[in-house]
Amino acid sequence: MSEVRFLIQPGGCLRGRIRVPGDKSISHRSIMFGSLAEGVTEVSGFLEGEDCLATLNAFRAMGVAIEGPTQGRVRIHGVGLHGLRAPAAALDMGNSGTSMRLMSGILAGQAFDSVLTGDASLSKRPMKRVTDPLRLMGARIDASERGTAPLHLRGDSHLQGIDYVLPMASAQVKSCLLLAGLYASGTTRVTEPAPTRDHTERMLEGFGYPLRREGEHTFAVEGGHRLQATNIDVPSDISSAAFFLVGASIAPGSDLTIEHVGINPTRTGVIDILRLMGADIEVLNARRVGGEPVADLRVRAAPLHGIRIPEALVPLAIDEFPVLFVAAACAEGETVLTGAEELRAKESDRIQVMADGLLAMGIDAQPTADGIVIQGGVFRQGAEIATHHDHRIAMSFTIAALRGAGTHVIRDAGFVDTSFPGFVELARGAGIDVRAERMA
Repeated sequence: MSEVRFLIQPGGCLRGRIRVPGDKSISHRSIMFGSLAEGVTEVSGFLEGEDCLATLNAFRAMGVAIEGPTQGRVRIHGVGLHGLRAPAAALDMGNSGTSMRLMSGILAGQAFDSVLTGDASLSKRPMKRVTDPLRLMGARIDASERGTAPLHLRGDSHLQGIDYVLPMASAQVKSCLLLAGLYASGTTRVTEPAPTRDHTERMLEGFGYPLRREGEHTFAVEGGHRLQATNIDVPSDISSAAFFLVGASIAPGSDLTIEHVGINPTRTGVIDILRLMGADIEVLNARRVGGEPVADLRVRAAPLHGIRIPEALVPLAIDEFPVLFVAAACAEGETVLTGAEELRAKESDRIQVMADGLLAMGIDAQPTADGIVIQGGVFRQGAEIATHHDHRIAMSFTIAALRGAGTHVIRDAGFVDTSFPGFVELARGAGIDVRAERMA
């Protein structure tokens, strides 16, 4: 496949009204739950990115009839919890860690054997965090010697519910175990050390499956119930909106409104952190759509200052830290992040890769084992950025160019399509001088 690179000229500001694509986390789950439900589920606002399409194609390969996506609309003819069929080949999750981890929970409870594979990047990401607790439930799973994909799951595992305390906050692991719990005998109870995104819990309830909330951090399901089809309106993804929240905050003269953004309280850490840094973000027209809180976000340029990021906010902004590092680079003073070792096990080592890129632009960014220390300053030169095939790295450095000095070249930027198809066009329309170039 030929390489796509971004070429970005420095300067500009963000103005007007935009709408970013649908939420990736909710889009993944809409396909999963719709496929396992009884009846027809209609989805609007579905994110037609490569990650979510990997999930959709996996369920098609297991016999689920899915119409679309067409302009974000999908119609899923659910087969029920026990209606999936053995796929003819391995299920390729592409670059999607969400797909692989959540699917492993679903497939652990099936009567047939299955194999989950991914691209070179996904095949390096840790899977023991799901395979170990699934084995405690009775699942028979084989992985590589390093505990990575491909994952081989054997059918008829006869899962048993367990009480499991997550060693670290992870919505993907929590969701994996709750999904496996739908197929287990008895109660599956998951306790998380800190709140993480709760789309799985909300969707279980939306599809009529009994979920018990035991205190603030424990969730329990019992096997043997059914999922009933429903309709889902996917809000715009706050992780995608984050790039423009930061961009409008750091670019003088900006005044941008981002419409119909999901503001689930387990996802709004990026807003809280930016406000602590001095950002001017206004929540307008707050409402509920399909059980999820939604609002329009107006953001205007403001002088930012460095902070010590509260560790309690880390799980609520884990995907947004690459672009938050750009905000920190443009802030006055020092920003310190701790408690974020999870960032080293994403599509890339996001702590090291962002530090390398910021250093190349003239910013003092010192990685630590579980975070980073960034001294806010001035970008002294343009840079050629290696994304390490990570979509959020590519978009973050596109935003950095708003305060840049000299042309930016971002290599391997084609992976942006995994989460944000149309990013370049939307960014250009909002005021960023960026163009995509396909290399021979």
